Amino acid sequence: MHTDGTISITVNGEHRRVADGMTIADLANELGLVPEKVAVERNLEIVPRSTLADVRIEDGDDLEIVHFVGGGDHARPVEDDSWTVAGKTFRSRLIVGTGKYRDFAQNAAAVEASGAEIVTVAVRRVNVSDPKAPMLTDYIDPKKVTYLPNTAGCFDADSAIRTLRLAREAGGWDLVKLEVLGEARTLYPDMRETLKATEILVKDGFKPMVYCVDDPIAAKQLEEAGAVAIMPLGAPIGSGLGIQNRVTIRLIVEGAKVPVLVDAGVGTASDAAVAMELGCDGVLMNTAIAEAKDPVMMAAAMKAAVEAGRLSYRAGRMGRRMYADPSSPLAGLI
Repeated sequence: MHTDGTISITVNGEHRRVADGMTIADLANELGLVPEKVAVERNLEIVPRSTLADVRIEDGDDLEIVHFVGGGDHARPVEDDSWTVAGKTFRSRLIVGTGKYRDFAQNAAAVEASGAEIVTVAVRRVNVSDPKAPMLTDYIDPKKVTYLPNTAGCFDADSAIRTLRLAREAGGWDLVKLEVLGEARTLYPDMRETLKATEILVKDGFKPMVYCVDDPIAAKQLEEAGAVAIMPLGAPIGSGLGIQNRVTIRLIVEGAKVPVLVDAGVGTASDAAVAMELGCDGVLMNTAIAEAKDPVMMAAAMKAAVEAGRLSYRAGRMGRRMYADPSSPLAGLI
């Protein structure tokens, strides 16, 4: 003991003088630490936390005091992250189709589970032989969910335009989804007919969200023609292959001034998350949910995936590195 009533000890590799008779708990408090939140090793032996207030520090003791460390700030509440297309704002970034379900009731349950605020609807002839047959509007209320009439099955601009004019007459919709297919085998879009239809529809007062190939040049041409959203395919319609060309999707996102939504090719939840991580404003899908073994459960999974992918994109991905980089800090290593 020193003449001033102190003793010499080592704490985490640093020499320190403390009052004789001090306990380890006293030392922790003096250092501004909470004894219940640290672990202490004394001369290479662990000191049980329950005894810290009883163990007196001796001259020459070598103490290691450790705690758990992490990085970054505490989680912050996520602010509103809505998106807008053609002047209409939505919270959900998942759009779902209304085909291939077992029945309208299952379709409605899946829409509910997905949280979608927009559903695509095909325009088909009324069943005149049974006018009392159930209709989609009996199960999914167009006053609560936005109907997005589409031109599924159209293989030229004229038939697509005719279909959407009938849709507007039936429901007053001007926000529509345009797709003009090139062939039945791949269901790839015919971009020449698609561009032609876009130009005519815009002049006719429509606000088309347009299905297209994953080509940045074609996407820009559609935007310049008046498309209110660009919807590049991730893979062929109904294939479930996932996002096949992430580079071109990303290029479309970077070059667009209107919303970009991946349309077609999603097969499972991770595909939806990838689309959102690429910076897309949303994802449109039908078969991935409707043909799942449990469509309602898959709809809930897709909702979570879209939300997770969007959060991941906004958070900002870490940079890729060639070599390892320790995640635990080296400072304070025992």
